[in-house]
This record gives sequence, structure tokens and C-alpha cells, in this order.
Amino acid sequence: MARLQFMIGALGAATLLLLLTFQRTANFGAEAASSSWQIPECLSFLRTWTSPASKTDYSHASLRHGRPNVISHMDKASNATTYLLGVGKADITGPVVELNMMGYADTNQIGSGLRQRIYTRAFIIADSETPNDRFVYVVMDTQSGDTAVRYGILNALAAMGPEFAVYGQHNVAITGTHSHSGPGAWLNYLLPQITSKGFDKQSYQAIVDGAVLSIVRAHESQVLGTLSFGSIDLEDANISRSPYAYLANPEEERAKYTSDVEKTMTMLRFTRAGDGLELGVLTWFPVHGTSLLENNTLIAGDNKGVAASLFEKSMIGTDNASPTFVAGFSQANVGDTSPNTLGAWCEDGSGEMCDFQDSTCKGISQTCHGRGPGFRVSDEGATSCYEIGSKQFNAAQTLFNQLVSGDGNPISGSAVTALHSFEDFSNFAFTLPNGTIAKTCPAALGYSFAAGTTDGPGAFDFKQNDTKTPNANPLWIVVRDFLKDPSPEQEACQYPKPILLDVGEITKPYLWTPNIVDIQLLRVGQLIIIVSPGEATTMSGRRWKEAVAAQVSASSMTGSDEPLVVLGGPANSYTHYLATEEEYGVQRYEGASTLYGPHSLNAYINLTLTYLPYLFTTASSPVAPPPQGPFPPDYVNISLSFIEGVVFDSAGFTHKFGDVLTDAPPTIPKGQKLTVVFVGANPRNDLRLEKSYAAVERQSSTGSWEIFRDDSDWDLIFRWTRTSTVLATSQVSIEWENGAKNQDVDSGDRFRVHYWGASKSIGGLITQFEGISGSFVVI
Repeated sequence: MARLQFMIGALGAATLLLLLTFQRTANFGAEAASSSWQIPECLSFLRTWTSPASKTDYSHASLRHGRPNVISHMDKASNATTYLLGVGKADITGPVVELNMMGYADTNQIGSGLRQRIYTRAFIIADSETPNDRFVYVVMDTQSGDTAVRYGILNALAAMGPEFAVYGQHNVAITGTHSHSGPGAWLNYLLPQITSKGFDKQSYQAIVDGAVLSIVRAHESQVLGTLSFGSIDLEDANISRSPYAYLANPEEERAKYTSDVEKTMTMLRFTRAGDGLELGVLTWFPVHGTSLLENNTLIAGDNKGVAASLFEKSMIGTDNASPTFVAGFSQANVGDTSPNTLGAWCEDGSGEMCDFQDSTCKGISQTCHGRGPGFRVSDEGATSCYEIGSKQFNAAQTLFNQLVSGDGNPISGSAVTALHSFEDFSNFAFTLPNGTIAKTCPAALGYSFAAGTTDGPGAFDFKQNDTKTPNANPLWIVVRDFLKDPSPEQEACQYPKPILLDVGEITKPYLWTPNIVDIQLLRVGQLIIIVSPGEATTMSGRRWKEAVAAQVSASSMTGSDEPLVVLGGPANSYTHYLATEEEYGVQRYEGASTLYGPHSLNAYINLTLTYLPYLFTTASSPVAPPPQGPFPPDYVNISLSFIEGVVFDSAGFTHKFGDVLTDAPPTIPKGQKLTVVFVGANPRNDLRLEKSYAAVERQSSTGSWEIFRDDSDWDLIFRWTRTSTVLATSQVSIEWENGAKNQDVDSGDRFRVHYWGASKSIGGLITQFEGISGSFVVI
């Protein structure tokens, strides 16, 4: 999370309330029909779920049983190995209103509508001769992966029968794009639940169901294909938000790199064998999903959601692309990166940049804010978001074209392997490369954690780079000690972090953060994917990748092929940050949020290198798989919730649902924003997954109306406003930003606006309705 701005202020009261009520039966929030879930019905639903409103057709040829008829294990045209490949995409847009958003942890950031639907994208790679050797890498438009979400996905897959028994703990990676603009209240542990008033089953289930559906679609689309890998530099889409901490790393190490953040985007291209049809791309590039600001209340996938949408839309109708082409934009070592590329400035009228060491303005952190490329536009960061997303799309498109032309590395080698292990980091002892014994600690957060970052500054008197006795209000020591007074052993283990929240040792009403972490590696040919459960900083990611590459090369594990190593995350759980030991010593936000002490990174590297040989096991040289380790808890069925459900909706005394309150004018100049207002109902009554709440329809030459834009498009905005709590009335405004980016709008075209909703009666009955504006012509 970028920060927990208001959490600390409300922590004492919220914790008392939680402690007093932790034995109560959990209330899972919204009472919409979609929030009630039983595995058998859900699985049947996932297998048959199609929607006439969906613009994506997933009915292409599938390979569902048995081994394919492999003519040649090597693709003759490219010298690349032929694998079994599948891609899939599904909607995970949860409640878009009345729910705290996940990322900034600002209690005032409550969803009020939809800027762009969010999705999950699944990529399956399997050995074409032994198809059980496979893995699936899932990219979700969420803040992170999560323990409970991953359990839900694995349980659903296991319940689907023998065909899906090939997926399990070892080979399913669930990553998040780290968007800070999605619905919250779905995470497993208590700490991120505090600002969302607990856990919401509807929000959680939308993610689980969508992720499973994307995996099912990828599984049922499997075809023989090849993989190619390449990279490109992208210079102006990210900067470091903690350059002072980065400078703590050894000078000789920093001298190996030209930038204090990674500027390289890497891509894995999926191509069907035989005819060369493009199936999809999977990219890795580190930039925080904080382009949309903390005052944004519209659900979206932030800059990576923009990039994915632009890439997928660019492939529609092209001769060489599958109609179900999927573009995944995964995170990499994102921890200290920012999309606010103009730097951090004081918003106090001084015109000065923030202090280099502690990101304050005259000692105050709240007025220090990062500026994106469109910061002068007052639109909650939307202009900056679209620009940073477009930069990633443009770089990816250029790289894709280079790979299509043959300028890249074909992935070769029959091996497709995966490993996963759980490790308890509350007290993991290991040997450092220099021979000394080190250990990790129970999770804890430092004072600088509460200071936030330049992407989202904290509250009160906290500041970054605070390693000695914190100069914060002594009240926080009282709050800390009330929750859990850290022991001398914990303080020594976490040193030099001054502990604010000893979260790994608080167990009431249940664990606040994970102590058990995921260790996961995936391999196809010479490509190795490190799956990180936390936000690795730039240098942490570099060290981790280099350690893996060095061991692979030293052992000639990939033969004559140079190993290709990437890092993706935050995945599978959310273990906050992962700073180097030197950065940890500075105790800026990233170091203060490195949960398990100064040796956290070395512990991850140690376990990764210990288990790495299993990725290269063969029948002639078998290597034992890593131990399963202790399973983390799953709190889905005991999580607290103080989130109120929808009671009922009313259209008022003189209207019916869907009535037009503000209609479109007969004509609209191109470039002028259009707003149509309807009598609405609460969107939580029906999430309309794989469908839409809003659309702009264009009249065809035959007089029929066809969807031209819907709420998966960036330029169509859906807003919901409660007009009376007592009367339960509400309005929906649909805004079409009919601007310069809309090159497909021709003068003389006739359009109308269409709204779909669902109302809830006092008795709980959900009734579908729709509203349609008058038609209008763009001139």
C-alpha cells in the first residue's frame, strides 16, 4: 500500500471495537444475490458463463483432454520449442460504490462509480509432451495477490474435477498490478481490513470467480504454440520516490546501473504454431499503480489497466491476432517506483521540491506530493494515468513488433516446471553468504510506515527516514503499547527500525499481517520467473534476479542458453515491502514497511537458491521438491465486517427506475463532454460482471443500435450518487468524454446512451431495469 493515511488516527478506537466484537458472527456485507456462493453452483456457472453483452468471444478451439498430436517438439520456423499455450481474461469488477478502495487506505476514499472495468488475465504454459507439467500466471487489476483469494481460486479449481487437478499450490501464481483504484475489503489479514470496515464477501467473490473464469478460459483455449522473449527501454514512465534510500546501497553496486529504477520492459509473446496467430503478450515493468490520486473515487485498473486495454483493443480486427488476444501488464520490482515522473513538490505555495532525505516540506509530510505528467489538470489524476498507461502500451507495441520481426529470444527447452513452499518468517534462521547466521523476525511496521510516500503522504507528525527515537507525538507510543508492546528481543531483531505496530505478534481478533510467506518459482525453457509476495525495491529485485541467474549459469542448468530471469508481484499474499539491508537502515517508507527485519531480502534469496535446483530436475537427475511448509490461515469465514448492505432502492414518488432526468441535446460538437442523468439504483444489487452498467450506442445503416462504447472504455464514466438516504433514492450520471482521442467518431453519426441497473425492494427482490436517452448527432 502506498500508505495508511488515516488508519493510525482511528487505530485505537477501531481496534477496541474489533477486540470487543471479534467473536461475533461475520457479516459479509452486501446482500446481493451474487454474494451468495456455493462451490458446485459456482463451478457450473463458470463453465457455462457467456454473455451476449460481452464484446469478447472465448469460443475458439480448445484442447481439453489428452496429449496433443505433436509432429515436432521444435518449431522449424523459429527454432523455438513448441509448448501448449492458453490465455484467458475475465471481469473482476466488484462493488463500485459505498466501499472503501484498496491501496491508499484512506477511509474517505469510498467508491462512487466506474472509470474502467477491471480484469484478470491468465497465461498457461505446459509441456506439449507431458501436459501435466505446466503453470498458470495470473495478472489481476488489484492491489496485490492475497492468501484468501488464492485459497478461493485453488479450492474452486480442485472442485472442478480431474481435468483441473493439474493446478495446485505449486503452479498457480496470483499477481496484482498494484492498482490503488479498485474495490477493497477482500484481503485475508486484519490490517488492510481496518480502513475498509472489515471484509466484504461480494468484493472478494468477484475477484475469485473472475480469476477462476480466466483460468478456465485459458485452459479451454490451449493450443500448440511458441514463446519468444525480448526487452525494450522505457525511460519516461517511472522515477524513484526514494532516491535517498537507494543511495545507501554500495557505490560499486550502483555503478553497474544507469538508473535508480528499472527502465527495462520485458515481454513474453504467445504465438500459435503453424499459422503464427498471435495469442497474447505478458509484460513486466515496474511502476506504481498510483497515477490516479487518493481523491479519485472511480474504480479503474490505473496505468497498467490502461496499457492492457489499449493493447488488446489495438489487436481487434488485425489479421494476425486471435479474437481473444490477451495482454497482461504485470508488475516487477515496483517498491520504490512512482508514476509521478515530474518529481515530488511542496503544495504549500513555496514552489519548492520536497526535502530529499525525508520528503517533507518544512518538516511536514502532508504537503509533499508527487506530480504526474498531467498534474495541472484537475481530474483526480486521470490525465496522468492515461499518459503513463499509454507510454507502457507504446513501448510494448514497439517491442511486440520487434519480436514479430524475429528480433528476440525464442524460448527453447522442453522443461516446464514450478515450485512453491510456505515458510514461517517469524523466526527463520539461515546462513548468509559470508558464513554468519541471520534470522528473520515476526512482522513489524516502523514509524516511517505511517509517514506514507510522495505518492500518498501520511497524516499527523510522522516522517520518513526516521531511525532513531521518533519525533512523533508520544500518544502513538501509548497506542502502540496498548496493541502490543514489542519485546526487547523483537526490537533487537528489527533494529534499526523503531517499531510502531508489532503486527506479526498481534493475534486478536486474528492475525494483522502474514508471518508465513510464499516462495514460488516458475520455469519454461531458459526463462525463470521469481514470484514475489512483497513489493521488492529496485535494488532488491536486481539482487534477487542476479542471484538466480548466477546460480543457473554456474551450474549450466540451461545449457548453452543464457538464463532469462524476471520478477513478478506482489503475488499470492501481500507481505508489504522488501528493501535491501542498506535501504532498511535508512528507514524511509519502504524500509519501515519491510516486515521481517533487515535480513528479509537475504532470506528470500536463500530459500530461492535452495529450492532452485528442483526447477531443473530430470528423470536421470531427480531433485526432491521443496517442503510444503506450514499453511497460512484462511480467514474468509471468520473475518469481521461492519459494512452495511443495500437495504432497498426507491425511484421516488414521481419517477420510475431508468427515467431520464437530464437528456442529451439533439447535437453535440466533437470534443464536448456529454452527461446524461438517470433515476438510478444501487450498483451493488448486481455487479453486472462480463456486462456493463453503461454504454454509448451508435445507430447502424440499418437503423439498429450497436454498442460503441461501454464501461470497459476509458472515456465513458459511470457515476452513482445517493440523493436521499431516508427515501433510498439515487441518480446515475453517464459521462462520455467525446474528445480528441476518439478518432473513430465521425461527424453525422447518431448515438444514444444506455443504462442498465437493478433495484432492490424492501422485501429483498432484485429487479432489472434499463434507461435510454434520446438520440443525438455528433457534429
